[in-house]
Amino acid sequence: MKYSRHHLKENLKQFFIHGKTLPRWLVLALDMIIIGWSFTFSYFIVKGANEEVMDSRVFLLYVVILCFTALPVVMGMRLHTGLMRYSNSLDMLRIFVSVLLFSLIFLTLAFLVFQPVLPFQPNIMLSMLLISFFVTVSMLILLRIVAKSLFYALLRRYENMDIKRVLIFGSDRNALLVKQALENSEGTNYVVVGFVDTNRKRLNSYMEQKKVYHFKELQKLNLRKTIDKLVIVNENLDMRDKRVVIERSLRLGIKVLTVPPIGSWLSGKLDKKQVKNLRIEDLLQRKPIQIDQTKVKQDLHGKRVLVTGAAGSIGSEIVRQVLSYDPVSLILCDNAESALHDIQLEIEERFAQASVEIVIADVRNRKRMDKLFRVCRPEVVFHAAAYKHVPLMENNPVEAVCTNVEGTKYVADLSIEYGVEKFVMVSTDKAVNPTNVMGATKRLAEIYIQSLNASPVNQRTMGINGSAVHHPNTRFITTRFGNVLGSNGSVVPHFRAQIEKGGPLTVTHPEITRYFMTIGEAVQLVLEAGTMGKGGEIYVFDMGKPVKISDMAKKMIQLAGLVEGKDIEIVYIGLRPGEKLYEELLADAEVTLPTYHEKIRIAKVKHFDYNEVNTSIQELFELCAMQDKKAVVSKMKAIVPEFISENSIFKELDIKYLE
Repeated sequence: MKYSRHHLKENLKQFFIHGKTLPRWLVLALDMIIIGWSFTFSYFIVKGANEEVMDSRVFLLYVVILCFTALPVVMGMRLHTGLMRYSNSLDMLRIFVSVLLFSLIFLTLAFLVFQPVLPFQPNIMLSMLLISFFVTVSMLILLRIVAKSLFYALLRRYENMDIKRVLIFGSDRNALLVKQALENSEGTNYVVVGFVDTNRKRLNSYMEQKKVYHFKELQKLNLRKTIDKLVIVNENLDMRDKRVVIERSLRLGIKVLTVPPIGSWLSGKLDKKQVKNLRIEDLLQRKPIQIDQTKVKQDLHGKRVLVTGAAGSIGSEIVRQVLSYDPVSLILCDNAESALHDIQLEIEERFAQASVEIVIADVRNRKRMDKLFRVCRPEVVFHAAAYKHVPLMENNPVEAVCTNVEGTKYVADLSIEYGVEKFVMVSTDKAVNPTNVMGATKRLAEIYIQSLNASPVNQRTMGINGSAVHHPNTRFITTRFGNVLGSNGSVVPHFRAQIEKGGPLTVTHPEITRYFMTIGEAVQLVLEAGTMGKGGEIYVFDMGKPVKISDMAKKMIQLAGLVEGKDIEIVYIGLRPGEKLYEELLADAEVTLPTYHEKIRIAKVKHFDYNEVNTSIQELFELCAMQDKKAVVSKMKAIVPEFISENSIFKELDIKYLE
């Protein structure tokens, strides 16, 4: 007996863990038993109220007739083939239609065919059939609900799952689909306890037996039901009321999960891997930026486009977005082999028909870049190749100059030589009143390409009505913005890695702030600015409000379901070399002009003479060849007098420029 119980328990365990199913014939048999039992139940209900019911032998014959009538309908509607553990509202509708259909068929046969030989009172038969209809529908639905609930309850028990009680934000069709998907997905441990919404018209209503609560009830609801997680469809995260719900959830210790938009579910089903923790990028995301896609498409469609730094965070997103505008060819240039290979695989999967050239090259190698231009003949260049990490560049100023300035010069000069229509450079807010080497190199690159735009080497003469008109051969455009969320080496992935290791989170200063923008919206604005640029402009993007890094760290700790000071610490380590507390998008002496896009403005900056700039930069390159750090930085300060070092060994060089 003991062995038999153990054997039965093991068989049940294997049945649930390995997702085995009941035989279809067994499900069909259960359905037919319910149909026959329901009609019998209706017989006794009617008999209790009226003794003049048909003879019991006649009734039994009608039970058999009903079952034989129902069998082809049930099989035709395939009620027995659906897995009961995945039953949903559509299955319930099929049950209702099936029972209604075979009841009507049976009623027709009973009155037209069988009544002469198996007599009955019409009102009695109608009463029995009406009761039987509702009982049958209820019992067939109940069978599937009980089977589904029992399956998941035992599955969790045998898999030793830690059950998580979840709320779903919203009370619309999407929210209902999320509920169904969570309940029907294998391997999930979520129990949906209800919905939460801000729409008062839907409060206290029910969706599939789950109540809709107002978000203000969240605290009481959490105390009463112990909510573990709140699930949100991430396409709705830009709305203000959802931000309020998220903030309140985090304060109550409720973790927030996101699922992708319904349209991106795999084969129409939600995979458990798609249910993810809310990220700081989602929380800081602003309203979607609208760009004039028609103009961007006119600018890029059918063109040969080169992207330098194509394997980086910004460069790879430029690649993705440019490909959506159908260029005739796209050249990806980078010196990072593995990262370039990754983006190549992604392109082959997502843009299989695109004409793409993958080139491993360093922008500092002029001969290599010359061959690239000579062979590929790009018409539009997006220059995103750069060294960007402030502390590293502070310790390696020669390398910073060689890549960020010399590399930019080579690509810009070749753009003129090979008749490129437009050159768009990705710059940074650190170029404004730079306090570090990296920012200063980007400012030098800005100065050079601005001076190059109006230089004699970039002029072509066109005769109009007998007069000579000068036009730039290549339009040089600069785009300047702050930090991008989630980019390689940025603070967000750094904090995330520290949280995974158990902390502490290292912040340089309690008051340090930064501007942030998502990679996608930054690149959207780069493409838009590139379209509107006539040449020589520096476009500044609206970065929104600055964010305190310490607040971001605290929020990321909350998002991870941890408590600051208890589960994980925040440690302040002091400003790094070249780092400043507050970043600017415009220098003090600059003003801006509006454009037709509210998020893009033009910075009015000092213009430099090309010959003077070119001479100074060549002298800088000669110092780089000598590998003299101080001499290189000193020369940079001479060219960019607003470059004042902060928290750096090069601060001593500022004395002679400040005197």
